[in-house]
Amino acid sequence: MQEAIDFLTSKNPIFQEIIEKYGLPPIPKRPQGFETLVLLILEQQVSIDSAKATFLKIKAYTTCNPETMAILADEEYRSLGVSRQKTKYIKILSEAILNKELDVESLASKSAKEVREELIKLKGIGNWTIDIYLMFCLQEPDLIPLGDIAVINTIKELLDIHDKQEMEIHAEQWSPYRSYATYLLWHYYLNKRNRKITY
Repeated sequence: MQEAIDFLTSKNPIFQEIIEKYGLPPIPKRPQGFETLVLLILEQQVSIDSAKATFLKIKAYTTCNPETMAILADEEYRSLGVSRQKTKYIKILSEAILNKELDVESLASKSAKEVREELIKLKGIGNWTIDIYLMFCLQEPDLIPLGDIAVINTIKELLDIHDKQEMEIHAEQWSPYRSYATYLLWHYYLNKRNRKITY
């Protein structure tokens, strides 16, 4: 991590300022596999905390595996606080695994590009979900999730860049450590708002 921090602070003093003010960022880690993908689907467009509450409800109610989640009735999903759309996405994911269209275990041995090509085929799994899976589960060091509202808002605030394409071009100078730049941006975003989250 130190190597990444040294590199980023040499590229932009703003990273040094974040560290001086708030300390080093946590590096999010999550287990690979089906459960994390379900949690990421739940996290789309909502806060991490509210998604986690729903996820824990599911785990308390039943086994979170493809076999169970594929046959769980829509009413049961609804009673657990899962929207109709996300219910559909979780079922599509479950069925893809059961039908051997997706082998989640094999993702760890693939390149980020291959993982993206494989997951993007599934309705309900877009680039943000794939970015987070790559970063949190597969420890991909060089990604910036520009579908993430906190990342976008922090770049606007700290770097005064408001166009997504410009953000992407600007972030290229942080390669090969764009994921670490993201962790620093999140760290700033959460601390500034006095928010604590556990990944």
